[in-house]
Amino acid sequence: MYELIVLSLLMRFPLHGYLLAQIANDMIGPWAKISNGTLYPLLNRLERSGLIERAGEVASPGNEQGEQQARTFRITEAGRKRFHQVMLDTSSNIGDYQRIFHLKMPYLDLLPVRERLHLLNHYLNYCQACVLHLQTHAASLLHEIGDEQATFRDLALGSMRQREQLWQAEIEWVRQLRAQVAE
Repeated sequence: MYELIVLSLLMRFPLHGYLLAQIANDMIGPWAKISNGTLYPLLNRLERSGLIERAGEVASPGNEQGEQQARTFRITEAGRKRFHQVMLDTSSNIGDYQRIFHLKMPYLDLLPVRERLHLLNHYLNYCQACVLHLQTHAASLLHEIGDEQATFRDLALGSMRQREQLWQAEIEWVRQLRAQVAE
């Protein structure tokens, strides 16, 4: 997920580590944060792999003149190819796919229309599978839990209906996006 965020941001413009962390935290927050202990080793790994390179150094935000310099990074051609691979990956981290898809959304415009539609269709199918799973599980619950546990059953079913409504809203949103891309 962090590789996707870093490469996506650098596809737009060069950034220094402090700003990368700030934007990434805004994207994944408010409860999750990318720590410096995670970000800087990732940047070093991406740089060693030739996916990003240093674009220069600027004064660190908030530091006085002459203090530490912040390294600015830009994406390389190899990094652009890796960005493309990561964007089109629909099989890694399937349990966290909704969150990952939402992180990909602001960068769909960097892909050809055909690939945008592929990702949107894949996510649409994912959402529909989640709805089907909830509906099947709810029907099962109705048959398996009798009236003696009606309170539990009704609470569980209410929760499932709420989650189904959220997935239905995702489906509607993706259909609207797909229509916009197809225009």
